[in-house]
Amino acid sequence: MDWLLKIMAQLRDPDHGCPWDIEQDFSTILPFTIEETYEVADAIRQGDMNALKEELGDLLLQVVFLSQIASDKKLFCFEDVVEGISTKLISRHPHIFGTETAKEAEDAEDVKKIWEQQKSREKPALKSGLLADVPLAFPALMRAQKLQKQAAKIGFDWPDCQAVFEKLQEEVAETSQALEEHVQSPSPATLAHLEEEIGDLLFVAVNLARKAGLSAEDTLMKANCKFTNRFNYVEQQYEKNKENSSLEQLEIYWQQAKQQERSSIIAD
Repeated sequence: MDWLLKIMAQLRDPDHGCPWDIEQDFSTILPFTIEETYEVADAIRQGDMNALKEELGDLLLQVVFLSQIASDKKLFCFEDVVEGISTKLISRHPHIFGTETAKEAEDAEDVKKIWEQQKSREKPALKSGLLADVPLAFPALMRAQKLQKQAAKIGFDWPDCQAVFEKLQEEVAETSQALEEHVQSPSPATLAHLEEEIGDLLFVAVNLARKAGLSAEDTLMKANCKFTNRFNYVEQQYEKNKENSSLEQLEIYWQQAKQQERSSIIAD
């Protein structure tokens, strides 16, 4: 670890460092940090451990880079980051590192409760509501699910998946009506109404995933991958026979792609 820190310090050296690295600041590095986080997630989903090892290194570089920038500005250093997270881990695991009065944790649910209790004790002054801890910068699906989870802490939640599904059907009907209104009389007002209803529809769909114990973000990413694989087949067939490229024919290719997918799953 010391080696990596020394390399980063050398790259940022004002006199003998790399011109590109010296020019970077928090805002310019942020996009790379987000990108590397998603690449770590993708390697995990793919089950590719060699890629995961490499991507974790790239993500670690982002932490070191941002810490070096902070150190250059006399704000904090990498050691402060390590100390902060180490202290937090110890504080939020009193059942492991705590005093004699620390509550025992019998299962993962107990651990989650203890974590949240310790978190609320550590940051009471910052708390301005249950939703205050959900970052605005999260991807929309992830943030929606976090908001719903927080609201559920005081019982503001659907009782089960069926209740959410019924609400989803209600939102589909309202979206359909808004769409019809916009098609018949297009205007900024009807478009805004349609946007609102589609937003409500997506929000409830996220809630359904949450109630089913799924991550909406991961679920949509898997759907994206499935669409990409199927469309790649459609595109290949299209390139072979562009003259016969009606929507009906493209749908036939799509169904063929689905059938190949099912056959592959059965073979595995």
